[in-house]
Amino acid sequence: MSEKVQGPASYFPSIEKKYGKPISYWMEQLDAVRDAKHMEQVAYLKGLGMGHGHANAVVAVYRKDNGL
Repeated sequence: MSEKVQGPASYFPSIEKKYGKPISYWMEQLDAVRDAKHMEQVAYLKGLGMGHGHANAVVAVYRKDNGL
């Protein structure tokens, strides 16, 4: 039995469905602003058309996965 995904990553299926792109696409977009602060990265994704809550979830996982 697989564990249920919790935390920010639990939003990933709905993010992929809503915006029509895989999470890997959004993670790659964040590479362009890797050195920015959390909320600056959120604003960057929002500028690409993502909603605030979804952008915040993607940034949280991106920062954790990249040791930021």
